[in-house]
Amino acid sequence: MISQPKNVKETPLMRQYNEIKSKHPDAILLFRVGDFYETFGEDAICASKTLGIVLTKRSNGAASNVELAGFPYHSLETYLPKLVKAGYRVAVCDQLEDPKKTKGIVKRGITELVTPGVSLNDSVLESNKNNYLASISRSGNLYGISFLDISTGEFSVTDCDFDQLEKLLNTYNPSEILCSKSEKAFIQEHFANLNVFYLDDWVYKIGYAHDKVLSFFKVKNLKGYGVEEEKNGIISAGTILFYLELTEHKNLSNLTSLSRIDNDKYMWLDKFTTKNLELISPLHTDSPTLKQVIDKTLTPMGSRRMSKWILFPLLDIVAIKKRQSFVDSFTKENDLRQSISETLKDISDIERIASKIALSRVSPRELNALKNSLIFVEEIKLQIKHSTSKNLKKWSTELVNYKDIILQIERSLDENAPVFLAAGKVIKKGYDKKLDDLREIATSGKNVLLKIQKDEIKRTGISSLKISYNKVFGYYLEVTNAHKDKVPETWIRKQTLVNSERYITEQLKEYEEKILNAEEKIFSIEKSLYLNIVYKLSKKIKNLQKISRSISHLDCLLSFANLATASKFSKPEIVKEKIIEIEKGRHLIIEDSLPPDELYIPNDIFLDNSSQQIIIITGPNMSGKSAILRQVALIVLLAQIGSYVPAEYSKIGIVDKIFTRVGASDNISRGESTFMVEMMETSSI
Repeated sequence: MISQPKNVKETPLMRQYNEIKSKHPDAILLFRVGDFYETFGEDAICASKTLGIVLTKRSNGAASNVELAGFPYHSLETYLPKLVKAGYRVAVCDQLEDPKKTKGIVKRGITELVTPGVSLNDSVLESNKNNYLASISRSGNLYGISFLDISTGEFSVTDCDFDQLEKLLNTYNPSEILCSKSEKAFIQEHFANLNVFYLDDWVYKIGYAHDKVLSFFKVKNLKGYGVEEEKNGIISAGTILFYLELTEHKNLSNLTSLSRIDNDKYMWLDKFTTKNLELISPLHTDSPTLKQVIDKTLTPMGSRRMSKWILFPLLDIVAIKKRQSFVDSFTKENDLRQSISETLKDISDIERIASKIALSRVSPRELNALKNSLIFVEEIKLQIKHSTSKNLKKWSTELVNYKDIILQIERSLDENAPVFLAAGKVIKKGYDKKLDDLREIATSGKNVLLKIQKDEIKRTGISSLKISYNKVFGYYLEVTNAHKDKVPETWIRKQTLVNSERYITEQLKEYEEKILNAEEKIFSIEKSLYLNIVYKLSKKIKNLQKISRSISHLDCLLSFANLATASKFSKPEIVKEKIIEIEKGRHLIIEDSLPPDELYIPNDIFLDNSSQQIIIITGPNMSGKSAILRQVALIVLLAQIGSYVPAEYSKIGIVDKIFTRVGASDNISRGESTFMVEMMETSSI
C-alpha cells in the first residue's frame, strides 16, 4: 500500500487503489485505468524493472508524487506471464462497470489473482509439462500432501512419511507450495529452495479442511474417492481449495475428482536416482535426458503423460503386459502406426482446452481447435476399425461419446472465429436470427451512407463531397471551401477547418444511430450467445477429460512403438522371479548421441538371487563403469513403464526400487564436498 505524507489529501482514485491493494499486499496490483493497467509505488518499481517499461511519477493529491508504470490493457497477455515467471504474485484489478454510464469513480475489483502455481496463461505454462500447486500438512512425523494442476484438472492427495514427501516433491516438481505459517522453520530447513506461500494456521485444521473438500465435491463422505483415511492429505487438499477461492478461482467444474497417490503401486525412485539417471532434467545444460530420447509423442497431453510414466514405473505385471500388448500391435501394423501418427499431429491440447471451458477462459479459436481435434479422434477410430488388434478395437469402442460436442461447436461458431471475442464475427450466420438482422443493418446501413453521399452530390453539385466519421460528432459531410456556397440551408455546420467545413443532417444522424446501435447490440448478443455455448460445453468436461486421457495413453504407447521400430528395441520378458538377464544391452542415451558411423558396444548382464546376486565392476576412469550401471537401471525402468528395451534379449523380474550413487560433483556453495554428497546418497540407499 502506498503511504501518504501527513496533511496530503488523497485523490478518490488512489483511495480506491489503496483499499484494494490492502487486501493483497503481497501481490503486484495491475490497476485498470481506462485503456491501461497501472502499477503504483513499490509495485511500479518492480514492474518497470521486470517488464522493461518506463517508470514515471503521478500527482496524488495536493503535493505528493507516486511512482507509476503502466502498459496498454490489450498487452496483458504479453506482460502478465513475465511477472509470474519472475516469481511474483499478480492481482488483476478490472473496471466492473462501463465508465460511460457511471458518474464519479468507476467501480473496480480483483478479477484474478495469478500465482506461479495457479495459472492458465499459455505463455506461463509449458505444453509438455504439468504445472502443479502443492500443499503440505504436517502432524508430528506424519505428512499430508496434495497436488493440483488447475490447467488440466488433475487433483491428488496422500499421507506419507518424510522420505516419501521429499520424493513426491522432487517427482512432481510443483511451481508453488502452500504451508501453514507455523511450519515456516521446517520448510526453510528442508525445502529452502522451493517457492512457498504461507497460510494462516486455522486453514490447516481437519474440521475446516474436511468440510471444505466435502462441500466442494458435494458428497457426504470421501469413500468414493478412496482417500477417506488420508487425514493429513485431506487437510492439504482443503487448503488448496481455500487458496483457489483466495485467488479468485471460483468456477472450478474441471476439478471432477480427487485421487489417491498409490505409492505402493510404483517403483521407488528417490531424488538422487531421478537426478543421476537424468530421467527428466539434465545434470548439465547440454545433456540429453531419458525423456528427450524416448518421447516421440505427438500431442501435448501425451508428452505430459510420458513424464508421469517415466517417474512412476509400474510394479504390476498385468498392467505392464497390457501396455506391451499395445506396443506389440503397433509394431506389427506399420501402415496403421504411420496413419495414426499423422492424425495425432493435428490434435490440440484437449485437456487444457477443457479446463479453460470449465473456467470460462476459452477463446473462440480454441473451441474450433477442440472441434477439429475431436473430428481427428473420430478419424483415428475409423483407422483402428480395420486393425487386427483386439486391444486397439476395444480401446476405440470404450471412447466416450463426443459427437454432440462437435455438432454444438459446428452449428454455432464461425469456422474463422478470431482469438478474441471482442473482435467480432464469432457466431455463425444462421445460428441466431436477431444477430443476423442486426448484422444486416450494420452492413446495409453503411451502403445507405454511400447512397446518401451520391444523392447529395447529385442534388448539390458538390463533386468533392464525402462522408466521414469521428468519435466527437459521429458521421458528417465534409465540403471544401471552394464549394461551401453550394451548401443547403438545412445542413447543420459542426466544424470549420482551414480548407473545409463539416456538416450534419437529420437523415445522416438517423442512419448513424441505427448503425451504431446495431454494432453495439451485435457485440452484446455475440457475447451472450458465446458464453451460453461455453456454459453448455462445460457440462461435457468429464467426457472431454476421459477423451484426453485415452488419447494421451494411445500417444505414449504409439511413441514406444515408433521408438522400438526406429531404434531396434526388443520386447522384454517380465517375470515374477528375482532376475535381471540382459543380452547385448545398450545405453540408449549414449547410443542416441553417438555419430551415425559409430556403434555402441553392447554388454551382457546377469543377476539373480542364487548364483550371482552382486557384480563388482572395476576399471580406470572413462572405462564405462558408470555407463553400464546406468544402462541396466534404464533398461529395467523402460521395461516397467511398458516400453521395449535396447537389448537383443532381456528377462526382467519386477524391481521395486532403484538407487544410484554415480557422478557426484562438488556442491561447495552449500558446504557439501564430493565426499559429503557421496555419503548422503549412500545413506539414502
